[in-house]
Amino acid sequence: MKKFIPNGITILNLLCGCIGAVYAFNDSLILAGMYVALGIFFDFFDGLAARVLNVSSERGKQLDSLADMVTSGLVPGIVMCQLLADATGHGDALLGVTDDSSWSSATTLFKEITFLGFFITAASAYRLANFNIDTRQSDSFIGVPTPANAIFIISLGILAQIGEVNWVYDMLSNPYVLIVITLLSCYALNAEIPLFALKFKQWGFKGNEIRYVFLLLSVIAIIVLQLYAIPCIIVLYVLMSLVQNAIGKKPAL
Repeated sequence: MKKFIPNGITILNLLCGCIGAVYAFNDSLILAGMYVALGIFFDFFDGLAARVLNVSSERGKQLDSLADMVTSGLVPGIVMCQLLADATGHGDALLGVTDDSSWSSATTLFKEITFLGFFITAASAYRLANFNIDTRQSDSFIGVPTPANAIFIISLGILAQIGEVNWVYDMLSNPYVLIVITLLSCYALNAEIPLFALKFKQWGFKGNEIRYVFLLLSVIAIIVLQLYAIPCIIVLYVLMSLVQNAIGKKPAL
């Protein structure tokens, strides 16, 4: 019976992703973000449960990737499509709830720009497929993990809908900025960039310096910036890994 517990947790991740996708399609990006966050929470604990119960399996590994594809791949793609649609003033057209047939009369260029968001979904699928066969990523990462990328993209959607800081809202309402973010996201997912993992094999400071510094800076950012800290923390994670690589010290496995 215990062997079904990790897979059950993974299924909860998948269900959260499905619900998040529905909210994202309806431009309720805050609710979509909440379900994605819950799904990523389950994604963390399914692997932990499998290790604690000693019931890891190939089926569980494949199921985990399929669930991640929805929660951390499909939903961020939909969110970016919504951001691009809202940035071009055709958010209702994307939803299909408009009465003026604006979707059918939209230009081909507009349609292509809107659907660029699904490049994130495609890049996530490629990363997940590659992750399953890449033995180098058992204890560290090569490229940005799909959950981290999902958190980054989803947080942008939430901040755009909150709209409390004008310059942030203006930036996230610019289709050119969103296109650049999309392309950078796709690259970061599959780039040959070593990134340190947050797994602690022992709790001492020696050997975990970069982890403790990152966690400390993240806490400070959350206290100071609150929700606006979320995308900053993801960027900080990548930048700290790049600095670590530049000084010749590879991430500890």
